[in-house]
Amino acid sequence: MTVNRELAKNFAAAHASGDMLVLPTVWDVWSARLCVDAGFRGLTIGSHPVADAIGAEDGEAMDFGQYLAIARRIVGSVDVPVSVDVESGYGLPGAELARQVIAVGAVGLNIEDTVHREGKRVRTLTEHADYIAAVRAEADRQGVELVINGRTDALKHGTAEFEDPEGEATRRIQAMVEAGARAVYPVAATQPDLIGRLVESTEVPVNVTVDPVDDAPADRDTLRSLGVRRLTWGPKWQGQMRAVLIDSVSAWA
Repeated sequence: MTVNRELAKNFAAAHASGDMLVLPTVWDVWSARLCVDAGFRGLTIGSHPVADAIGAEDGEAMDFGQYLAIARRIVGSVDVPVSVDVESGYGLPGAELARQVIAVGAVGLNIEDTVHREGKRVRTLTEHADYIAAVRAEADRQGVELVINGRTDALKHGTAEFEDPEGEATRRIQAMVEAGARAVYPVAATQPDLIGRLVESTEVPVNVTVDPVDDAPADRDTLRSLGVRRLTWGPKWQGQMRAVLIDSVSAWA
């Protein structure tokens, strides 16, 4: 078991610093080392890119043990903090999820409120906060300053699920922070004015997924001016790389 307490401490401090963090989303050792060689000081592992890389489906359809084995190899290949996307927890109790993530050396995790293995139901606000609190309690018990990035899909589900998606996202952000999240991730926040309001609703970093090539939903300077302090790439970079690689070899087909 590898417990990276010092890296976790540094990662937590970076989130509290007020600086913008750009954390490339990687899927294997090669992509992780490439980003470190480019100068990035932290990484995220995305379930979607990993699933694509191994020919599996996203949405907790991968074997979690296989997924964590990939995460362990990535963590062991670099000397920067690594956070891992664990979707809604793969059916594990919060404490057990924390133990398994910490054991592979990761110092952060994304946890979302859409439970894919249960028909994509959405956890209630209290249920999701309680789950995050259980993860936080186990990490604290081990003395690991695990950075929990609490994700809510309230905006993504929209009015099909909630009468007031923005209000629900804001309430869930507050509940996740109170439960121990050190960053929050309101998926589908793409409009600058909406992003700005969500940033103003909390003191912790708000995570926005960006396309590193197309600057969507906005370029880094614009997002910085809105107060955004954490950027990740989701499956965007892998998708851009796929297009470039196809173009580079298609003449040989």
